[in-house]
Amino acid sequence: MSLRFDNKIAIVTGAGCVGAGWGNGRAIAVRLAEEGTRVLAVDRDRARLDETLELAGDARASITPWVCDVTSSSSVAAMAAACIETYGSIDILVNNVGGSAAGGPVELAEEVWDSQVDTNLKSVFLACKHVLPTMLAKGAGAIVNIASTSGLRWTGSAQVAYAATKAGVIQLSRVVAVQHAAQGVRVNCVVPGQLHTPMVETRLAKQRAGGDVDALLAQRQKRIPIGFMGDGRDTASAVLFLASDEARFITGTELVVDGGMTARCD
Repeated sequence: MSLRFDNKIAIVTGAGCVGAGWGNGRAIAVRLAEEGTRVLAVDRDRARLDETLELAGDARASITPWVCDVTSSSSVAAMAAACIETYGSIDILVNNVGGSAAGGPVELAEEVWDSQVDTNLKSVFLACKHVLPTMLAKGAGAIVNIASTSGLRWTGSAQVAYAATKAGVIQLSRVVAVQHAAQGVRVNCVVPGQLHTPMVETRLAKQRAGGDVDALLAQRQKRIPIGFMGDGRDTASAVLFLASDEARFITGTELVVDGGMTARCD
């Protein structure tokens, strides 16, 4: 069987998951491996990576776990070096690390703002900084950054730092895409909407629904015209398309994965 990513090498950050099930990064890492990619699966928590390996089944043989703090330049540099040492090169980079914090400028603590900027935006900058030289040297590469519909519009709650940093990821991607298009490197964003991932149960329900997961799911579902919530596997499918040669003429753009939520005017 012909696979889309035979002999390709990828780094996927945030490849663990905060709970059981298919978060974005876990699904992306496993789906890439299933399609023939050799994957450096990166997370700050080794136990979460071990869970990803367990869920990967036979594809785990193509996944190497790597612990990294993606907000640290030295740690990200070591990550890129480890991928080259392990697999010989880097063809695909997926920047998936991120998380939200509730509150507008009045409510949000300054240190939380700084942490959100580091986690959601600086991490993307650092990974691009340390991986792009390898891609530019070989004249080819695909970077897919995971943004959020919160970076495009109001999505139901005040989370000013998350919204601002995810908007920043989108614009960073556009700039880098144009800068390096002629050198064979494509850069795009996947923009997930309100998916049902493990983060809903472990974090968001506590922030927004007093711990009532069912209530939060109902609130989110009402915003989605298609009638159901996707999960990390839907994000992964979009990433695989943009990372593949099928998207060879696509760069500097966003693929929204939200069941039609952003298209609504209300």
